[in-house]
Amino acid sequence: MARGKLRIYLGAAPGVGKTYAMLSEGHRRVERGTDLVVGFVEDHGRPRTEVMLHGLEAVPRRELTYRDATFTEMDVDAVLARRPAVALVDELAHTNVPGSRNAKRWQDVEELLRAGIDVISAVNIQHLESLGDVVESITGVRQRETVPDEVVRRADQIELVDMSPQALRRRMAHGNIYAPDKVNAALSNYFRPGNLTALRELALLWTADRVDEYLQQYRSEHRIRSTWQARERIVVGLTGGPEGRTLIRRASRMAAKGSGSEVLAVYIARSDGLTSASPKELAVQRTLVEDLGGTFHHVIGEDVPSALLEFARGVNATQIVLGSSRRKTWQYVFGPGVGATVARESGPDLDVHIVTHSEVAKGRGLPLARGARLGRSRILAGWLTGVGGPALLTLLLTALHDGPGLANDVLLFLFLTVLAALLGGLLPALASAAVGSMLLNFYFTPPKHTLTVQDPKNLVAIVIFFAVAVAVASVVDLAARRTHQAARLRAESEILSYLAGSVLRGETSLEALLERVRETFGMESVALLERESDTAPWTCAGSAAATPAAPTADGEPAATREGPATSQEGPATSQEGAPAASAAAPGARVPLRPEDADVDMPVGDHLALALNGRVLPAEDRRVLAAFAAQAAVVLDRQRLMGEAEQARELAEGNRIRTALLAAVSHDLRTPLAGIKAAVTSLRSDDVAWSDEDEAELLAGIEDGADRLDHLVGNLLDMSRLQTGTVTPLIREIDLDEVVPMALGGVPEGSVTLDVPEELPMVAVDPGLLERSVANIVENAVKYSPPGQPVLVAASALGTRVEVRVADRGPGVPDSAKDRIFEPFQRYGDVPRGAGVGLGLAVARGFAEAMGGTLTAEDTPGGGMTMVLTLSTAAGRPPAVPDLPAQVTS
Repeated sequence: MARGKLRIYLGAAPGVGKTYAMLSEGHRRVERGTDLVVGFVEDHGRPRTEVMLHGLEAVPRRELTYRDATFTEMDVDAVLARRPAVALVDELAHTNVPGSRNAKRWQDVEELLRAGIDVISAVNIQHLESLGDVVESITGVRQRETVPDEVVRRADQIELVDMSPQALRRRMAHGNIYAPDKVNAALSNYFRPGNLTALRELALLWTADRVDEYLQQYRSEHRIRSTWQARERIVVGLTGGPEGRTLIRRASRMAAKGSGSEVLAVYIARSDGLTSASPKELAVQRTLVEDLGGTFHHVIGEDVPSALLEFARGVNATQIVLGSSRRKTWQYVFGPGVGATVARESGPDLDVHIVTHSEVAKGRGLPLARGARLGRSRILAGWLTGVGGPALLTLLLTALHDGPGLANDVLLFLFLTVLAALLGGLLPALASAAVGSMLLNFYFTPPKHTLTVQDPKNLVAIVIFFAVAVAVASVVDLAARRTHQAARLRAESEILSYLAGSVLRGETSLEALLERVRETFGMESVALLERESDTAPWTCAGSAAATPAAPTADGEPAATREGPATSQEGPATSQEGAPAASAAAPGARVPLRPEDADVDMPVGDHLALALNGRVLPAEDRRVLAAFAAQAAVVLDRQRLMGEAEQARELAEGNRIRTALLAAVSHDLRTPLAGIKAAVTSLRSDDVAWSDEDEAELLAGIEDGADRLDHLVGNLLDMSRLQTGTVTPLIREIDLDEVVPMALGGVPEGSVTLDVPEELPMVAVDPGLLERSVANIVENAVKYSPPGQPVLVAASALGTRVEVRVADRGPGVPDSAKDRIFEPFQRYGDVPRGAGVGLGLAVARGFAEAMGGTLTAEDTPGGGMTMVLTLSTAAGRPPAVPDLPAQVTS
């Protein structure tokens, strides 16, 4: 019996329309005459879903009793007995009630498929087993009901049901998904815009991966080698030369012309590890391609054109970008070159672009073989074995009356030759072969004790011995060198990988990087030297040492301390001859000029890496060059960060001063003018004021003083935040002790409070929290229309507690949501009330000082919601939000 086919509707969250789409497909098939039944579909009280069930045959459900409650589940036996062509089964990840035939509904579906029944089902992305941890980190909710990814991947069809977060929240607010009493809890917790956006991205990416899998599987099954141009994938072939940057930028411009295009830069190295590429240049090109949104790949291949084409076809590339050859004219006698070969063999499915550059025909270096350094002791042991071993063996064999025979003698001498090759390399082995041949001829080949050979067979044996010894020694020596090279290249690759990764992530300071250089090469001290011009003196931008720094120009030792250097904030500066930063113990000598160092590595025209301790071999300079290049990058980044921070502080200070002057000149003068006018009127002798008039004038004075106190308080709070003098006193407290106190400054009846008593305690500064909530509520009341009270609600989500202040005012567009938290900002720059635009800035500053956050969201149905997120008290169990059952079922 043929297995049934499975079709799955995949959604990012409940309510996107999976069940509706599944029922629509059911009606379409019934209209075509397909025998279709509803195995299990739950409408959850949604009117539109309930209407879609009309006209479809439903198999009666099975009733089960569990813990004195009655539940209904899909009756698998009834569906199998009915044997329809297609069955609709909703909620694939559902867990069946204990006592059911199977523990999971997807297992029920498997039975139907094995029986040859086609199944149409639905599932949300958060129920996939592999995404459980990811979804929990996003939403704070652990999905208890999951389905194995493999079950969904085996589906014959997967259709994504998509909806924007804004549209889904509107659908939620209109009551189309959950009951009205569940809407606020859902919108405040699981259905927040950030959660829905992240879940939507997960669903889109997972579906895109499935599309790629289907495509690759189809191409493999049908043996399709040609490229299908589903989307542009541009492969850039790099040689490690300076022209690579030009190629990468050209490919990036080509990719920018089409939506969804990818750039893949590939460097192909030979398997023997011999390369003429510059590690420094490759590191720069890797950084460039990643900055432009592409990916960098390192591929091993003996034949560069074949490896490049194989890689391009493997990733389903549509275009290859290569540079014009750097070879000189006479070098073309060795072949047409990589570009011409790739263009000839690419076929009609791959476009090859040859890009000109400034390095054309300037020549390229030939790869240099690097031998292994075996060490003096090992080489000495090889020579002793190769020369002394045959002599000792000869003494031993001549002492025997009946020797083992010429054939065995030859094998014994051959063993010594191989052993000499293993220990000392090729030269000791060749010497061993020569000495062994002479000793075999002189002592063991008739006539003995002469260098002549009587029997031609013995001459052939000696010649063959020498040839075999030389061949075996060459092979053993080559294997030893390749093993040493492989180990060295592996160590280099690990160092460079760590270096590139840490620097790109911004985890390494200049001093820490120099300390890494010192440890890697076992040097006493390392310094990065710099000069402004060719005639200027060298200065030290940073150093690391195992021994202390040299005296400064004034004769005093530079600052020292134990351990590796730590980073400094801002640009590194120094006086001539004195290190700007060092890590030194007593006795260290930090080089202050390149010529004073044992090893120096120039970096451009005005930077040099200087090392003291020992002279490095030539093969170590390749890794040292990469370290030097990265040190220059880190130095530039530190200086740019310092300059950017200084510029930001200056700009912020200027803006604050300008805004403060504007506030003082306008907003503070308004209440002062009212107070002045009221006092002048009361002091006037020309008018006899009634008691009511005096009371009104005094009330105006009091109101003006309150406004001044509020404005000055906000100005002082902002000043404290700007100078970093806010020191919160964190303690555990219940929200219902603080939030009601923050509502004292708003009109009665303008706020609706919903703070459950069962909320966990929060770790906050009560004073700062009260001031922060008061500013948020005052701002919401100010913009809320008459008769529309502001809602202040609190809820728990994982290890966080959220206070949401929702109004029904005009709202704020997304582009201005961050700007309203800046000091002296009022939306639209329209003065309203007595504020100077500091309330929300102070509220966010206090929230962040307590380790919380303050963000703005749209209120469903119109308005704006301020979300204040706080951490629960340490040691308190995280609260489980009261979410609708559909979210986790």
